[in-house]
Amino acid sequence: MPELNKAEIGERLRKQREKLKMSREELSEMMGITSKFLSDIEFGNRGFSLEKLLLFSEYMQLTTEYILFGIDPSINNRIFLQSINNCPEEKKEFLLSIIDKIIESYYTE
Repeated sequence: MPELNKAEIGERLRKQREKLKMSREELSEMMGITSKFLSDIEFGNRGFSLEKLLLFSEYMQLTTEYILFGIDPSINNRIFLQSINNCPEEKKEFLLSIIDKIIESYYTE
């Protein structure tokens, strides 16, 4: 298992925050933490809870795997997951059945 490095985690969060053109104050307010605490996280001086990890993932549009380990899923995976997430709840079951049929077709050929 890769080792957790607080400085690298903080750097990934800071870069994404800047990419999203979000101030430290804006993100810390959304997260329910102080901007000082967020600064400490970004500089690798502090860690954070699993609950905050999930909030970072949601607000920063990053996978938890990328936040923690820097493992970036391919752009195709992100597009695929965004498409599924954008699908109305009442249509997701139908979408999953289509995906299952496509996967099954690979094994029956």
